[in-house]
Amino acid sequence: MRREKILTIDDDPDILDVLELTLSELYDVFQANNGSDGLKMVQQKNPDIIICDYMMPVMNGREFCKALKKDILLRHIPVIMLTGKGEVQDRIEGIEAGADDYIVKPFDPNELLARIKMILKRTVSSLDANPLSHLPGNTSIMEEFQRHIDANDTFAVGYADLDKFKIYNDIYGFEKGDEVIRETARILIRVAREVGGPGSFIGHIGGDDFVFIMDDDLIDKACQKIVDAFDKKVPSFYSKKDFGAGFISGKDRQGKEQKFGLLAVSIGIVSNTSHEIKHVAQISEIAAELKKYAKNIDGSNFVRDKRQG
Repeated sequence: MRREKILTIDDDPDILDVLELTLSELYDVFQANNGSDGLKMVQQKNPDIIICDYMMPVMNGREFCKALKKDILLRHIPVIMLTGKGEVQDRIEGIEAGADDYIVKPFDPNELLARIKMILKRTVSSLDANPLSHLPGNTSIMEEFQRHIDANDTFAVGYADLDKFKIYNDIYGFEKGDEVIRETARILIRVAREVGGPGSFIGHIGGDDFVFIMDDDLIDKACQKIVDAFDKKVPSFYSKKDFGAGFISGKDRQGKEQKFGLLAVSIGIVSNTSHEIKHVAQISEIAAELKKYAKNIDGSNFVRDKRQG
């Protein structure tokens, strides 16, 4: 059974020791000494909940919380703020910055454990999201498709997935593979906001499959930016040796040793400007054909369905 991960952030080593003793029997516990180091640890460990002191050097609890909540891939992580006895203003400012709860020091271990369990349960039940990227999952994606169809407006859907991802996962391991997925999600979010504006939608179907929806006249520009941004990031996913060689070696489905090219992103664009779309299944069917075609082209690319029908 998976153990939830808790990140504790405090500049007082005694508090960190108490938290470790209180939590380690039930949870995997990671520690940081200030908010700045805490943000780096969040990206590395992807904790399920964070316990953060309010008063810290470098970056205090309020600043940490505000920075965390700005990142769409991290903002879902609940934060319990530790405050000094009687420091009402600290609690107010912590909650205004996005903290989900607070507890006063010195704290009762049983009360802390009870609050953690309550918040984790509430967080899991409220997330209709992919557990890795925390982007909206399949239920939300289908609802968004249907909303556009019912509104009878002009829209385009981009279906994106990664080429050579399975062999990358096999050779570099799941932790590195998960980071590739998260970085792809960040690229999609950033580009969709820049090009499509706040009305754009980004969802995570699962694995290395993503979807995004925006105005038809903007999506080609967005796809080009996604391709460029992903290709720029690819060197960071590999060792210098593998990237310099331009391939990695691994076994194919028949167990034979082969050379495999580097990661790339393929995008298929489905638009109701060329097809009348009456139901959600049409979008998936057309997109599957386009992605198959796009994956046969070397390197990152995007293709649009130009057939009239």
